[in-house]
Amino acid sequence: MGGERETRWRIWMVAAQAGQAPAYEKLFGELLPYLRRFVQRRLLDAAAAEDVVQNVLISIHRARGTYRAERNFTPWLHAIARNAIIDQARQQAGRSRREVSLEANGVAEPSSEPVEPSSPRLSPELEGALSALPDSQRQAVELIHLHGYSIAEAAARVGATKAALKVRAHRGYRAMRAHIEALRFEESGG
Repeated sequence: MGGERETRWRIWMVAAQAGQAPAYEKLFGELLPYLRRFVQRRLLDAAAAEDVVQNVLISIHRARGTYRAERNFTPWLHAIARNAIIDQARQQAGRSRREVSLEANGVAEPSSEPVEPSSPRLSPELEGALSALPDSQRQAVELIHLHGYSIAEAAARVGATKAALKVRAHRGYRAMRAHIEALRFEESGG
């Protein structure tokens, strides 16, 4: 089934690139439920998951010219979906940093200590990959992508240079990706 679907999606995408609207409609008709399952397994918040799905569909439309027919379609689709999930987590972290707590009798007293933003809820798969990282990499990924700190802010918090923090974060992303791919390979019986 996966091979047939891959071939079908690839053919429809190439036809859509050539301007064939019916092929584009068929492609999006099949992608919608597939993307909903893909994203909902990674995000626990149903409303956020639906927002991500819509963003993925928009991104596919905008990036359709970058798809190369000689390559498999599904990895291209998954890359777009993963980026949208990461973007959503960043936006959530940024929103939680800017939100102000209001009490029943007015605005809460400002604190002299910086407020630590709350982390967005991650899927068990992402939680496992994050917890498997060495402390320095996990800390870099959490500060930048879960808490929404800039590179400079995160580097200052951990006492590292911006370049060193970027390297830690990049190594963390690669390690997380490898961890998740290994889990999926095991789950598929590979």
